[in-house]
Amino acid sequence: MKRSAILAVVIGLILGVTLIATNDFAKILDALRQAGWGIALVVLLHLPQTFASAIGWQELLDRRAPVSRLYVLRWIRESVNALLPVAQIGGDLVRARLLARRGPPLAPSLASSMVDLSVEGATQAIFTILCVALLIAGPHGGEAMTLAIGVTVASIAMAVAFVVAQRFGLFVLIERGVARWTKASDLTGLNAAVLALYRNPARLSRSAGWHLLSWLFGGIETWAGLHVLGVHASLREAMVIEGLGQAVRGVGFLIPGALGVQEGGYLLICAMFGIPPQQALALSLIRRIRELALGLPGLAVWHRMEARPPVGGVQEGLS
Repeated sequence: MKRSAILAVVIGLILGVTLIATNDFAKILDALRQAGWGIALVVLLHLPQTFASAIGWQELLDRRAPVSRLYVLRWIRESVNALLPVAQIGGDLVRARLLARRGPPLAPSLASSMVDLSVEGATQAIFTILCVALLIAGPHGGEAMTLAIGVTVASIAMAVAFVVAQRFGLFVLIERGVARWTKASDLTGLNAAVLALYRNPARLSRSAGWHLLSWLFGGIETWAGLHVLGVHASLREAMVIEGLGQAVRGVGFLIPGALGVQEGGYLLICAMFGIPPQQALALSLIRRIRELALGLPGLAVWHRMEARPPVGGVQEGLS
């Protein structure tokens, strides 16, 4: 593990532990005890979100891979990003590599993963804008516009920057780097495959629709999480918390799992709706419990898939 990754994890843990320790840990535990088995319901509500994202990815592959396989790879991707000390793109490299073992070659597999990541980021920015509109329309609209506008601008800027980098030669540099430092030819044609996807607006639109639906499912998951904690929030409030919370988490992508960043974001956002800090942190911890409950089996499935030989002895890259 690189020193920078270790430092990021340490910083995130210190921030998260400090926020929990200074906001009456006993009351946070009481809130989680009140939720009880309702936490399992919240965990299960995440499954439709992953399924919608998998269909969004399938649209970019022109349905060349079954959605059941893509669902497993999305599950592994989320597990890697949530639980391992990697930047938020690490899971996307893993899913592309696994897809290439028993599906399209590595270049189109990686191209579909990277464009899928771009579409996901773009729809997140759209979802955040919609949530800010809901915030402005409601009685709490004027209390936290600085935070809301800040994370919205950051989300849009990150999505635009990644798309522009892909459209203007990011993967040409990757291809050249691979050709220079290794003898592998797996990534030949990567940039062309990325540009071909961007020239297909029908596929991009269908993918975006499924990803936007995925973000909406996330709002329902947050709404359920609030209710099992005894917070009778409206669906509008839950959508705002989910949209701004995910935007804050995205801004903190350099810290693995957005440790501490997510917790701080929930504190500020939930405060707009009068939700006590103990319940806000309990909501964040339910999200962490879900990541562990789904992520640990996901990592186990990844390990098992890596142990299988690739179809036809295909040479692997990104190792």
